[in-house]
Amino acid sequence: MNPMTALQDTPRGAFGVLSWRINAAVVAVLLALSALAWRSTIEHAHEMRDMAMGLGQIGVLMPGVMSARYLFAMWATMMAAMMLPAVAPMALAHLAVAKRRGDGVLPTVAFVASYLAVWSVVGVVPILAYLGFGQIGEDAAQSRWLPSLAGIVLIVAGAYQFTSWKSVCLDKCRSPFAFIMTHDFAGGIASAARAGIAHGAYCVGCCAALFSVLLVVGLMNLFWMTALFLLVLVERSWKHGLVVAQVAGVVLVQAGIVVILQPAVLFFLASI
Repeated sequence: MNPMTALQDTPRGAFGVLSWRINAAVVAVLLALSALAWRSTIEHAHEMRDMAMGLGQIGVLMPGVMSARYLFAMWATMMAAMMLPAVAPMALAHLAVAKRRGDGVLPTVAFVASYLAVWSVVGVVPILAYLGFGQIGEDAAQSRWLPSLAGIVLIVAGAYQFTSWKSVCLDKCRSPFAFIMTHDFAGGIASAARAGIAHGAYCVGCCAALFSVLLVVGLMNLFWMTALFLLVLVERSWKHGLVVAQVAGVVLVQAGIVVILQPAVLFFLASI
């Protein structure tokens, strides 16, 4: 069977190429790894619930005391928790193509691992933000510039949902077979790893603006982590994902404006 002719080139279509047993096995492995990562993430979140890890928590919670290395490991675990379920259709498409080439399962493992590696590297941004939070005094909570900065972050994150970059990157994430066939030419582990890096880069282009919301409400805020996880999953999996993304964009822009005009809303959002 030619994977490119199987059903439509959509996330749902990726489940129609391989047998249900293989689909179930791949999804089970990804969900099990995600569940383990979620368990660790939840434990970390509870340990740090009294630490200021977002603009809305400065002056309300005590400054954080984590090392950059620890925060990086925490971020990598959180990304595994949030992104492994979303990458399932792409992993199935890659496995279908790899099996057709006679490559086996290892290239697909390399594909997923390199994809997660890209998201781990992105952790440099929240690490720098966290270190910056530690330099902001508690009196900033009474200032106008802090909620203004937080509001701008939300507005930019929302506006990005309407950009061509968002649309292009989301389309790459929602067309698994087209992506694999155009980014994994040679086959084998090295080619799969390069394709995983490319997919990770497109995924960052699709979702990183959304994750900037955590810089406002707290990097380890479980409520907002869960909300973003569900939003990303719906964006990438549902046929109306772009509409959902733009609705989320409107909400974020409006929330940013409200935060600027009513600073108390910032601290409310960060306390949920």
